[in-house]
Amino acid sequence: MKRKIGLVAAATAALVVLAGCSTPAPVEESADGQNITLWVMGGDTPDALRDYLKTEYANATGGTLTIEQQDWSDALSKLTTALPDAENTPDVTEIGNTWSPTFTTVGAFSDISDMYTELGGDKLLPSFVQVGEVDGANYALPYYFGSRYIFFRKDVWAAAGLDVPTTLAQFNEDAAKLKTATQSGFYIGGEDWRNGISWVFANGGELAKKDGDTWKSTLSDSKTIEGLKQLQKLYTDSSLAPVTEADSTPWVNINNNAATGAPEAATIIAPGWAHWSIGDLTADPKDSTKTVATWNDDTFGVFVLPGVDGGAAPVFAGGSNIAISAASKHQAGARELMKIIFSGDYQKMLGANGLGPANLDYASSLGDDQFAKALSESAANSKLTPAAPGWAAVEGSGLLEEFFGKVNGGGDITALAKEYDAKIDALING
Repeated sequence: MKRKIGLVAAATAALVVLAGCSTPAPVEESADGQNITLWVMGGDTPDALRDYLKTEYANATGGTLTIEQQDWSDALSKLTTALPDAENTPDVTEIGNTWSPTFTTVGAFSDISDMYTELGGDKLLPSFVQVGEVDGANYALPYYFGSRYIFFRKDVWAAAGLDVPTTLAQFNEDAAKLKTATQSGFYIGGEDWRNGISWVFANGGELAKKDGDTWKSTLSDSKTIEGLKQLQKLYTDSSLAPVTEADSTPWVNINNNAATGAPEAATIIAPGWAHWSIGDLTADPKDSTKTVATWNDDTFGVFVLPGVDGGAAPVFAGGSNIAISAASKHQAGARELMKIIFSGDYQKMLGANGLGPANLDYASSLGDDQFAKALSESAANSKLTPAAPGWAAVEGSGLLEEFFGKVNGGGDITALAKEYDAKIDALING
């Protein structure tokens, strides 16, 4: 998600205002007849799940649940504008897990600590719970997770005489061997920091650390530098993706020309739910202008990104949190919706649709196929971005895209790290 710095400045200013004037709405005794609105981000929540929420909410309260989908591209600005406005705020909203610290810190969400145990308590995904906490109180809880793992063309790897690698160095070497004039051995955009930070994490590096009461960017840390050097070489040796490409849809590249065995990518890394978009391409029977992907075990396979010394590398955990707007006039209805979302039935529906359920007791709903196993294994060691109050501003600024693009473009990593540490430090503490 690319955003202009001007947008971030406006969003940050709005958050400052929110911090100064937000007053939590009172909790009514009854949700009966309350009409509420839920914001979901992007299209990851399937229609069947949305219909379930509407039906169950109506059954529970007699009210109407309206679900509005927001695009990730402008969600930050919409949230900062709508959340303080009681007349226009969503009552409940999905929010990117990495944005949670910023909004919770300024009082944008209602304290739901009294519901924590009822909604799952210690069974909820710990790292997502932590980024929604302030001083031990719960304001945002996990909605779903989707750790990243590797999708690869079995046919291409086998033709090159390569087996599934067991270390990160071996993966990098194998990916380089698979690169041709028209095919990426490993497809990753130069600015794609969300996938690129896995190499930083695997080498023990971090994007930022807390020093006392202050967060500081740690791109210049020796372990972070080591991971960046490894990533820079991997990009140079393996990827044909543009150096200016950030978030993308690499499954398109692994699918291209699938029928001929000549894809644009032999290997990609993507969140687990991407497997629904990977496979042999055929015409969509419902719309001949579109194609559908059918997974073929003879052609495609998966494995977790291996760590430096084997095992699973600590990849960045994708997914979202969910929270009640502090400005909502319908706190009781919003709390009723949260109960439905964290119910066993809905948690199992998330898993059945390839979305890691917030309550890990229902992880088995993901199934026991290769995708579920890879998701579970990668999630066990996954990491989030720093829980700093200004992290949403850091992401929104585009600084990480700029930095990773310059690194993968062949820039001096040490000099760039020093330059961007200073830029990130100016935003990271809110």
